[in-house]
Amino acid sequence: MAPKDYYKILGVDKGASDDDIKKAFRKLARKYHPDLNPGNKSAEEKFKEANEAYAVLSDKEKRAEYDRGGQVNFEGFGGGFQGGGFDFSDLFGDIFGARGGAARQHYERGDDLMMQMDLSLEEAFSGVTREVTINHTAECESCRGSGAESSTTCSACKGTGRSQSAGRGIFTVAQPCRQCGGAGRIVTAACKRCGGQGAVHLTDTVKVKIPAGVDNGSTVKVKGKGNAGVGGGHAGDLLIRINIRPHPYFTRKGDDVTIQVPVTFGEAALGAKIEVPTIDGHAAMKLPAGTQGGQRFKLSGKGFVNPKTRERGNQYVEIKIAVPKHIPERAKEAIRTIEELYPENPRKYLGGA
Repeated sequence: MAPKDYYKILGVDKGASDDDIKKAFRKLARKYHPDLNPGNKSAEEKFKEANEAYAVLSDKEKRAEYDRGGQVNFEGFGGGFQGGGFDFSDLFGDIFGARGGAARQHYERGDDLMMQMDLSLEEAFSGVTREVTINHTAECESCRGSGAESSTTCSACKGTGRSQSAGRGIFTVAQPCRQCGGAGRIVTAACKRCGGQGAVHLTDTVKVKIPAGVDNGSTVKVKGKGNAGVGGGHAGDLLIRINIRPHPYFTRKGDDVTIQVPVTFGEAALGAKIEVPTIDGHAAMKLPAGTQGGQRFKLSGKGFVNPKTRERGNQYVEIKIAVPKHIPERAKEAIRTIEELYPENPRKYLGGA
Protein backbone atom coordinates (compact mmCIF):
# COMPACT_ATOMS: atom_id res chain seq x y z
CA MET A 1 0.00 0.00 0.00
CA ALA A 2 1.35 3.43 -0.99
CA PRO A 3 2.11 5.67 2.00
CA LYS A 4 -0.36 8.43 2.73
CA ASP A 5 0.59 12.02 1.94
CA TYR A 6 -0.10 13.67 5.28
CA TYR A 7 0.86 17.12 4.01
CA LYS A 8 -1.68 16.81 1.21
CA ILE A 9 -4.35 15.56 3.62
CA LEU A 10 -3.95 18.67 5.77
CA GLY A 11 -3.51 20.94 2.75
CA VAL A 12 -0.10 22.33 3.76
CA ASP A 13 3.36 22.45 2.20
CA LYS A 14 6.13 20.12 3.36
CA GLY A 15 7.93 23.05 4.96
CA ALA A 16 4.86 24.21 6.90
CA SER A 17 5.41 25.45 10.44
CA ASP A 18 3.90 23.78 13.51
CA ASP A 19 1.42 26.65 13.77
CA ASP A 20 0.35 26.26 10.12
CA ILE A 21 -0.16 22.51 10.65
CA LYS A 22 -2.25 23.13 13.76
CA LYS A 23 -4.39 25.75 11.97
CA ALA A 24 -4.95 23.42 9.02
CA PHE A 25 -6.04 20.57 11.28
CA ARG A 26 -8.33 22.86 13.28
CA LYS A 27 -10.01 23.99 10.05
CA LEU A 28 -10.63 20.37 8.97
CA ALA A 29 -11.83 19.48 12.47
CA ARG A 30 -14.45 22.19 12.37
CA LYS A 31 -15.70 20.76 9.10
CA TYR A 32 -15.53 17.00 9.69
CA HIS A 33 -15.70 16.34 13.44
CA PRO A 34 -18.26 13.54 14.09
CA ASP A 35 -20.01 15.48 16.83
CA LEU A 36 -20.72 18.20 14.27
CA ASN A 37 -21.73 15.64 11.59
CA PRO A 38 -23.80 12.99 13.40
CA GLY A 39 -24.32 9.86 11.30
CA ASN A 40 -22.06 11.06 8.49
CA LYS A 41 -19.60 8.19 7.93
CA SER A 42 -17.73 10.05 5.21
CA ALA A 43 -17.06 13.01 7.51
CA GLU A 44 -15.91 10.65 10.28
CA GLU A 45 -13.43 8.93 7.95
CA LYS A 46 -12.06 12.26 6.78
CA PHE A 47 -11.66 13.38 10.37
CA LYS A 48 -9.82 10.16 11.27
CA GLU A 49 -7.51 10.68 8.31
CA ALA A 50 -6.81 14.30 9.28
CA ASN A 51 -6.40 13.19 12.90
CA GLU A 52 -3.80 10.64 11.85
CA ALA A 53 -1.93 13.17 9.71
CA TYR A 54 -1.87 15.73 12.52
CA ALA A 55 -0.68 13.19 15.09
CA VAL A 56 2.37 12.50 12.95
CA LEU A 57 3.18 15.98 11.69
CA SER A 58 2.67 17.66 15.07
CA ASP A 59 5.23 15.34 16.68
CA LYS A 60 8.80 16.37 15.79
CA GLU A 61 10.26 12.85 16.01
CA LYS A 62 7.43 11.20 14.07
CA ARG A 63 7.49 13.96 11.45
CA ALA A 64 11.23 13.58 10.95
CA GLU A 65 10.85 9.80 10.61
CA TYR A 66 7.97 10.28 8.16
CA ASP A 67 9.97 12.79 6.08
CA ARG A 68 12.81 10.26 5.83
CA GLY A 69 10.33 7.77 4.41
CA GLY A 70 10.36 5.55 7.45
CA GLN A 71 7.43 3.69 9.03
CA VAL A 72 5.59 5.49 11.82
CA ASN A 73 3.80 3.70 14.64
CA PHE A 74 0.07 4.30 14.06
CA GLU A 75 -1.18 2.29 17.01
CA GLY A 76 -4.68 3.26 18.02
CA PHE A 77 -5.61 5.04 14.79
CA GLY A 78 -7.94 2.38 13.44
CA GLY A 79 -10.43 2.33 16.27
CA GLY A 80 -10.35 5.97 17.18
CA PHE A 81 -7.33 8.03 18.13
CA GLN A 82 -7.43 9.31 21.72
CA GLY A 83 -5.08 12.24 21.70
CA GLY A 84 -1.51 11.25 20.96
CA GLY A 85 -0.09 13.46 23.69
CA PHE A 86 -1.45 16.82 22.52
CA ASP A 87 -4.13 19.01 24.06
CA PHE A 88 -7.50 18.59 22.37
CA SER A 89 -9.10 20.89 24.95
CA ASP A 90 -6.96 23.73 23.65
CA LEU A 91 -7.24 22.67 20.02
CA PHE A 92 -11.04 22.54 19.96
CA GLY A 93 -11.80 25.28 22.47
CA ASP A 94 -13.27 27.48 19.75
CA ILE A 95 -15.58 24.65 18.63
CA PHE A 96 -16.87 23.29 21.93
CA GLY A 97 -16.21 26.21 24.27
CA ALA A 98 -13.56 24.33 26.27
CA ARG A 99 -10.08 25.77 26.70
CA GLY A 100 -7.34 25.20 29.22
CA GLY A 101 -6.76 27.64 32.04
CA ALA A 102 -9.27 29.71 33.96
CA ALA A 103 -13.00 29.51 33.39
CA ARG A 104 -14.65 31.86 30.98
CA GLN A 105 -17.77 33.60 32.19
CA HIS A 106 -20.71 33.43 29.83
CA TYR A 107 -21.27 36.80 28.23
CA GLU A 108 -23.51 38.28 25.57
CA ARG A 109 -23.76 41.59 23.78
CA GLY A 110 -26.58 43.80 25.01
CA ASP A 111 -29.73 44.50 23.00
CA ASP A 112 -29.90 47.45 20.64
CA LEU A 113 -32.42 50.23 21.23
CA MET A 114 -34.43 51.64 18.32
CA MET A 115 -36.10 55.03 18.07
CA GLN A 116 -37.34 57.39 15.34
CA MET A 117 -36.25 60.99 14.81
CA ASP A 118 -38.21 63.45 12.65
CA LEU A 119 -36.21 66.04 10.71
CA SER A 120 -37.01 68.86 8.35
CA LEU A 121 -35.47 68.73 4.89
CA GLU A 122 -33.21 71.63 5.84
CA GLU A 123 -31.96 69.79 8.96
CA ALA A 124 -31.25 66.70 6.90
CA PHE A 125 -29.31 68.85 4.42
CA SER A 126 -27.10 70.65 6.94
CA GLY A 127 -26.94 68.06 9.71
CA VAL A 128 -28.01 68.67 13.28
CA THR A 129 -27.17 67.72 16.86
CA ARG A 130 -30.13 66.69 18.99
CA GLU A 131 -30.53 65.58 22.58
CA VAL A 132 -32.64 62.48 23.08
CA THR A 133 -33.83 60.79 26.26
CA ILE A 134 -33.43 57.03 26.49
CA ASN A 135 -34.50 54.42 29.04
CA HIS A 136 -31.97 51.59 29.06
CA THR A 137 -30.01 49.21 31.24
CA ALA A 138 -26.38 49.88 32.15
CA GLU A 139 -23.75 47.69 33.77
CA CYS A 140 -23.94 47.83 37.55
CA GLU A 141 -20.92 49.71 38.85
CA SER A 142 -21.02 47.97 42.24
CA CYS A 143 -20.53 44.43 40.91
CA ARG A 144 -19.18 45.32 37.44
CA GLY A 145 -21.89 43.28 35.79
CA SER A 146 -21.31 40.03 37.71
CA GLY A 147 -24.49 40.32 39.80
CA ALA A 148 -22.56 39.10 42.84
CA GLU A 149 -21.60 40.83 46.04
CA SER A 150 -19.64 37.72 46.98
CA SER A 151 -18.94 34.35 45.33
CA THR A 152 -17.06 31.11 45.88
CA THR A 153 -15.25 28.62 43.64
CA CYS A 154 -17.59 26.08 42.08
CA SER A 155 -17.17 22.70 43.82
CA ALA A 156 -18.31 20.72 40.77
CA CYS A 157 -15.68 21.97 38.33
CA LYS A 158 -13.12 23.28 40.84
CA GLY A 159 -13.23 26.72 39.20
CA THR A 160 -12.41 25.53 35.69
CA GLY A 161 -15.94 26.11 34.38
CA ARG A 162 -15.79 22.79 32.50
CA SER A 163 -17.07 19.27 32.95
CA GLN A 164 -16.11 16.23 30.90
CA SER A 165 -18.82 14.46 28.92
CA ALA A 166 -18.67 11.64 26.42
CA GLY A 167 -19.03 12.72 22.83
CA ARG A 168 -20.53 10.75 19.96
CA GLY A 169 -17.26 11.01 18.09
CA ILE A 170 -13.73 9.91 18.72
CA PHE A 171 -12.98 11.45 22.10
CA THR A 172 -14.58 13.08 25.08
CA VAL A 173 -15.43 16.77 24.99
CA ALA A 174 -15.21 19.37 27.73
CA GLN A 175 -18.48 21.27 28.14
CA PRO A 176 -19.56 24.19 30.35
CA CYS A 177 -20.20 23.16 33.94
CA ARG A 178 -23.93 22.87 34.60
CA GLN A 179 -23.63 23.97 38.21
CA CYS A 180 -21.93 27.31 37.56
CA GLY A 181 -22.82 27.79 33.88
CA GLY A 182 -19.15 27.91 32.90
CA ALA A 183 -18.31 30.82 35.21
CA GLY A 184 -16.23 28.73 37.60
CA ARG A 185 -17.80 30.50 40.59
CA ILE A 186 -21.07 30.31 42.52
CA VAL A 187 -22.81 33.47 43.74
CA THR A 188 -23.16 33.38 47.52
CA ALA A 189 -24.68 36.86 47.92
CA ALA A 190 -26.41 38.87 45.22
CA CYS A 191 -25.39 42.46 44.58
CA LYS A 192 -27.66 44.73 46.59
CA ARG A 193 -27.71 47.53 44.04
CA CYS A 194 -28.81 45.48 41.02
CA GLY A 195 -30.42 42.55 42.84
CA GLY A 196 -28.10 40.07 41.16
CA GLN A 197 -29.02 41.16 37.64
CA GLY A 198 -25.65 42.73 36.85
CA ALA A 199 -27.39 45.76 35.34
CA VAL A 200 -29.48 48.71 36.50
CA HIS A 201 -32.22 50.71 34.77
CA LEU A 202 -31.30 54.28 33.88
CA THR A 203 -32.81 57.28 32.10
CA ASP A 204 -30.13 59.22 30.22
CA THR A 205 -29.95 62.20 27.91
CA VAL A 206 -27.72 61.52 24.93
CA LYS A 207 -26.43 63.97 22.34
CA VAL A 208 -26.88 62.57 18.85
CA LYS A 209 -25.04 64.05 15.88
CA ILE A 210 -26.97 63.60 12.65
CA PRO A 211 -24.59 63.92 9.67
CA ALA A 212 -25.31 66.28 6.77
CA GLY A 213 -26.99 64.57 3.83
CA VAL A 214 -28.79 61.87 5.81
CA ASP A 215 -31.66 60.36 3.81
CA ASN A 216 -35.18 59.34 4.72
CA GLY A 217 -35.32 55.82 6.21
CA SER A 218 -31.58 55.67 6.96
CA THR A 219 -30.27 54.69 10.40
CA VAL A 220 -27.81 56.60 12.56
CA LYS A 221 -25.94 54.47 15.12
CA VAL A 222 -24.81 55.70 18.53
CA LYS A 223 -22.39 53.02 19.68
CA GLY A 224 -22.69 51.60 23.18
CA LYS A 225 -25.88 53.47 24.12
CA GLY A 226 -28.16 50.42 24.04
CA ASN A 227 -28.82 47.96 26.86
CA ALA A 228 -26.03 46.50 28.99
CA GLY A 229 -24.40 43.23 28.01
CA VAL A 230 -24.49 40.03 30.05
CA GLY A 231 -21.49 38.97 32.11
CA GLY A 232 -19.36 41.89 30.97
CA GLY A 233 -20.40 41.69 27.33
CA HIS A 234 -20.43 44.87 25.27
CA ALA A 235 -23.47 47.14 25.49
CA GLY A 236 -25.79 47.31 22.50
CA ASP A 237 -26.18 50.37 20.31
CA LEU A 238 -28.79 53.09 19.99
CA LEU A 239 -30.21 52.98 16.46
CA ILE A 240 -32.05 56.07 15.26
CA ARG A 241 -34.23 55.73 12.18
CA ILE A 242 -34.54 59.01 10.28
CA ASN A 243 -37.91 60.28 9.09
CA ILE A 244 -37.78 63.43 6.94
CA ARG A 245 -40.97 65.47 6.95
CA PRO A 246 -42.43 66.51 3.55
CA HIS A 247 -41.30 69.95 2.35
CA PRO A 248 -43.84 72.49 1.04
CA TYR A 249 -42.10 72.86 -2.36
CA PHE A 250 -38.95 70.72 -2.51
CA THR A 251 -38.98 66.99 -3.26
CA ARG A 252 -35.91 64.81 -2.85
CA LYS A 253 -34.69 61.74 -4.71
CA GLY A 254 -31.30 60.50 -3.54
CA ASP A 255 -28.93 63.47 -3.55
CA ASP A 256 -31.05 65.46 -6.03
CA VAL A 257 -33.89 67.86 -5.27
CA THR A 258 -36.68 69.12 -7.51
CA ILE A 259 -38.75 72.28 -7.27
CA GLN A 260 -41.67 73.47 -9.41
CA VAL A 261 -41.32 77.17 -10.25
CA PRO A 262 -44.22 79.20 -11.69
CA VAL A 263 -43.42 81.83 -14.36
CA THR A 264 -45.59 84.27 -16.28
CA PHE A 265 -46.53 83.80 -19.91
CA GLY A 266 -44.31 86.73 -20.84
CA GLU A 267 -41.28 85.31 -18.99
CA ALA A 268 -41.72 81.96 -20.69
CA ALA A 269 -42.35 83.41 -24.15
CA LEU A 270 -39.73 86.17 -24.17
CA GLY A 271 -37.16 84.71 -21.77
CA ALA A 272 -36.11 86.23 -18.46
CA LYS A 273 -33.69 86.10 -15.57
CA ILE A 274 -35.44 84.69 -12.53
CA GLU A 275 -34.41 83.87 -8.97
CA VAL A 276 -35.27 80.42 -7.64
CA PRO A 277 -35.02 79.00 -4.08
CA THR A 278 -32.41 76.33 -3.38
CA ILE A 279 -32.02 74.09 -0.36
CA ASP A 280 -29.41 76.48 1.08
CA GLY A 281 -30.37 79.87 -0.34
CA HIS A 282 -31.29 81.29 -3.77
CA ALA A 283 -29.82 81.04 -7.24
CA ALA A 284 -30.21 83.17 -10.40
CA MET A 285 -31.35 81.29 -13.48
CA LYS A 286 -31.71 82.36 -17.09
CA LEU A 287 -34.98 81.33 -18.67
CA PRO A 288 -34.62 81.03 -22.46
CA ALA A 289 -37.25 82.48 -24.79
CA GLY A 290 -39.88 79.97 -25.77
CA THR A 291 -39.71 78.00 -22.53
CA GLN A 292 -42.51 75.45 -22.34
CA GLY A 293 -44.58 74.46 -19.34
CA GLY A 294 -43.18 71.31 -17.72
CA GLN A 295 -39.70 71.93 -19.10
CA ARG A 296 -36.89 71.05 -16.63
CA PHE A 297 -33.63 72.86 -16.03
CA LYS A 298 -30.66 71.69 -13.99
CA LEU A 299 -28.76 73.67 -11.39
CA SER A 300 -25.55 71.67 -10.96
CA GLY A 301 -24.26 71.12 -7.44
CA LYS A 302 -27.33 72.56 -5.71
CA GLY A 303 -28.59 69.30 -4.26
CA PHE A 304 -27.66 67.33 -1.12
CA VAL A 305 -24.15 66.46 -0.01
CA ASN A 306 -23.54 62.72 -0.27
CA PRO A 307 -22.35 61.54 3.20
CA LYS A 308 -19.91 59.05 1.64
CA THR A 309 -18.48 60.84 -1.42
CA ARG A 310 -18.99 64.41 -0.08
CA GLU A 311 -20.15 65.40 -3.58
CA ARG A 312 -23.33 67.43 -4.05
CA GLY A 313 -26.26 66.37 -6.13
CA ASN A 314 -28.23 68.66 -8.44
CA GLN A 315 -31.37 70.72 -8.25
CA TYR A 316 -33.94 70.42 -11.01
CA VAL A 317 -36.29 73.30 -11.76
CA GLU A 318 -39.59 72.35 -13.38
CA ILE A 319 -41.36 75.24 -15.09
CA LYS A 320 -45.03 75.88 -14.57
CA ILE A 321 -46.66 78.66 -16.58
CA ALA A 322 -48.96 80.60 -14.29
CA VAL A 323 -52.24 81.70 -15.90
CA PRO A 324 -54.08 84.53 -14.08
CA LYS A 325 -57.53 83.60 -12.82
CA HIS A 326 -58.93 87.12 -13.17
CA ILE A 327 -58.05 88.96 -16.40
CA PRO A 328 -59.20 92.57 -17.05
CA GLU A 329 -60.89 93.33 -20.39
CA ARG A 330 -57.92 95.28 -21.73
CA ALA A 331 -55.63 92.29 -21.08
CA LYS A 332 -58.10 89.99 -22.79
CA GLU A 333 -57.96 92.12 -25.94
CA ALA A 334 -54.15 91.91 -25.89
CA ILE A 335 -54.31 88.13 -25.52
CA ARG A 336 -56.74 87.87 -28.47
CA THR A 337 -54.32 89.93 -30.56
CA ILE A 338 -51.50 87.54 -29.64
CA GLU A 339 -53.68 84.58 -30.55
CA GLU A 340 -54.31 86.09 -34.00
CA LEU A 341 -50.60 86.66 -34.48
CA TYR A 342 -49.81 83.15 -33.29
CA PRO A 343 -52.07 80.89 -35.38
CA GLU A 344 -50.21 77.59 -34.75
CA ASN A 345 -52.32 74.84 -33.18
CA PRO A 346 -50.42 73.45 -30.12
CA ARG A 347 -52.53 70.24 -30.26
CA LYS A 348 -51.70 69.51 -33.87
CA TYR A 349 -49.56 66.50 -32.90
CA LEU A 350 -52.66 65.01 -31.26
CA GLY A 351 -54.50 65.02 -34.58
CA GLY A 352 -56.37 68.28 -34.01
CA ALA A 353 -57.57 70.29 -37.01
